[in-house]
Amino acid sequence: MSEIKSVAVIGAGVMGAAIAAHVANAGVKVMLLDIVKPGSADRNAIAKGAIERFKKIEPAPLMSAKAARLITPGNTEDDFARLAACDWIVEAVIERLDVKQALYARLAAVRKPGSVVSSNTSTIPLAELMAAMPASLRPDFVITHFFNPPRYMRLLELVTGPETNANAVDSITRFCDVMLGKSVIACRDTPGFIANRIGTYWIQTALVLAMEMGIEIEDADAIMGKPMGLPSTGVFGLMDLVGIDLGPHVNASLARLLPPGDAFHAMNRDMPMIGMMIDQGYTGRKGKGGFYRRSGRGAEALRETLSLKAAAGGVLEWRKTTKSDIAEVKDAKKDLKKLVGAKSVAGQYAWGVLGRVLAYAAALVPEIADDISNIDEAMRLGYTWKYGPFELIDKLGAAWVAERLGPLGIAVPPILAKLVDGTFYKTVDGALMQFDSAGTYRPVRRPAGVVLLEDIKRGQKPVLTNKSASVWDIGDGVLCFEFHSIMNSLDGDILSLLDKTVALVAKSYQALVIYNENLRAGPGRENFSVGANLGLAVFAANLRMWGKIEGSIKDGQKTYQALRYAPFPVIGAPAGRALGGGCEILLHCAAVQAHAESYIGLVECGVGLVPGWGGCATMLARWQTPKDAPKGPMPAVAKVFEMVSTAKVSTSAADAKDLKFLRPDDGITMNRMRVLADAKALALAKVAGYRPPEPVVLQLPGESGRVGLGMAVAEFRKKGMATAHDVTVSANLARVLTGGDADIIDPVTESDVMALEREAFMALFRTKETQARIKHTLETGRPLRN
Repeated sequence: MSEIKSVAVIGAGVMGAAIAAHVANAGVKVMLLDIVKPGSADRNAIAKGAIERFKKIEPAPLMSAKAARLITPGNTEDDFARLAACDWIVEAVIERLDVKQALYARLAAVRKPGSVVSSNTSTIPLAELMAAMPASLRPDFVITHFFNPPRYMRLLELVTGPETNANAVDSITRFCDVMLGKSVIACRDTPGFIANRIGTYWIQTALVLAMEMGIEIEDADAIMGKPMGLPSTGVFGLMDLVGIDLGPHVNASLARLLPPGDAFHAMNRDMPMIGMMIDQGYTGRKGKGGFYRRSGRGAEALRETLSLKAAAGGVLEWRKTTKSDIAEVKDAKKDLKKLVGAKSVAGQYAWGVLGRVLAYAAALVPEIADDISNIDEAMRLGYTWKYGPFELIDKLGAAWVAERLGPLGIAVPPILAKLVDGTFYKTVDGALMQFDSAGTYRPVRRPAGVVLLEDIKRGQKPVLTNKSASVWDIGDGVLCFEFHSIMNSLDGDILSLLDKTVALVAKSYQALVIYNENLRAGPGRENFSVGANLGLAVFAANLRMWGKIEGSIKDGQKTYQALRYAPFPVIGAPAGRALGGGCEILLHCAAVQAHAESYIGLVECGVGLVPGWGGCATMLARWQTPKDAPKGPMPAVAKVFEMVSTAKVSTSAADAKDLKFLRPDDGITMNRMRVLADAKALALAKVAGYRPPEPVVLQLPGESGRVGLGMAVAEFRKKGMATAHDVTVSANLARVLTGGDADIIDPVTESDVMALEREAFMALFRTKETQARIKHTLETGRPLRN
């Protein structure tokens, strides 16, 4: 297997540029080429413009501004010969077969032997792409279908043919898995591959039936969303997100390629409404709006929804968005059958869509994939479904689903008929097994080197456990501490179990990894920990149990100190949000192995508090002690004050290193499924000769520094950029960070700063303004400016 060290992307459109950005996120040099723009003085203007737009795109394609330095812009006239140095060339040009085939002929003449060439197409089959391809290129050509946006969507569909070189497959699979963080699913060369084949049918069915049954958009999205574990946007919101103008192109491709008897054709109706929306610029969020839009500006802006009833009559008409209130949707939170089995219009719509989609997916085995686990994973990662279609059948019951297909006029698919009343997945001797089209069970196999906690938990009981956390033996003398409270918030049970775990590892094990696994959370919704459970603190405050609240702060500090000074390595392994107390856990670990998409920060000031579990002391030490740190105490204090007072959160693990929430030598794992294995390996590498760190001693500026910080905050207040309570919170934070009553010449210990943290935390918690902020955040999920 050859190693990929340099990459080129040809085509600087939305997808091509974003693929190049993500290669740069992996720390790999990449060329981004496009045509020479007619009349432009800069022959690289198109590629340069794409790179410049990265600064404005949300969500951001780059994990760090530094990554942009790895992207070299160029053009396909002057720089084509430079492709000879690349190990992988990605074609992401317009979806026209003639354009692509002409490009492949040019590539065959310049590329080096053994380099991989791939297309990012999702609408043209591999066989058509290769029909006129030079023989020298054919063994090294594949389709690598990324999902948009490439940085965040973890699915990559890999399509190969009978002539494909095994070495090319191994190289691209390894690179996309380990370096780009993708779950690489091998697909057959069938129309739409896996995710778009099923996903397009799902969207089209939901749209057609909503129109036919008179279901309005808010209700359709409420039904076809969270109750089924489908994206919270629902179908119409999802179409707005991905672009309404994309649908007709994908539908046309499937209509051309699928055999006449395919169920897709029955749902591929002509929709004048879609044409009208596209013609008038209503292409979704990237246009003037779509099925949903914003009307007005600022505080006066209203969210409006397209009326499907009016659209059916040929008129595009928006009205004020209303909140759906369907009883069956509420019931489905506990039992999906109560929704899809209901005889109401909502129930008929729910089953009309879901029943058809489940049957369609089952009927495609083994046409699109042998393993149902690959189909489920493709839908989870490509369309952010919480459960794949076969997992949904298991939730409903295979026999129940089969029985209810008849009224829809759908024949029971062969694989479902063979299953009878069994389940598609089952555990045998601690191993996860999947049903196949031959009517037998075989193991669900993970890629080499992947270790999942969900697999470990099938074969053992926890070493320690309570209602908020559990401890698992992951082998080789390493324990794994897992939170399972709401949003992984931290409470007394977690602190207590951490204390017991530290004692147990010191006695009988070698190392500890702190890791939480929620692979079903969609992009941006995963939590390592959102911090302390403030709901419990508010309850105690209402009863004036101030001693209990302060006791919890002391307990947290004691537990975190035990982690820091443990006689064995403690490795934090975050993914997603690590906020407040969740960030402070990582700050006290011997090392961190973070998923690339880790969003880390001390956000307590946002709810009117200050970090209370040692975060201030640790961040001061990190900004003050490096050899290249500015001399004197004030620069570090000012930087930490700025970050904490504004509740700064890293936008990635790479950004967290720049902010010093992570150390320079902490590890970053691109593939979410490899975080635990990498964290365990890091823990074991640190065992031999491990010694805990020396206690922190700081030099802080005292009162003079506090005055300087206060003057800066006063200016923000004058400009209307800070509220009165912001000033109060900042004053308390400044006292902590400057060392309280200590003089500039006095050494300040970690314990001294933690005592100041407790003092400031309690002073702020007693204020009605902070209590109002906390309650508002708990109720709405948004901060309160008071």
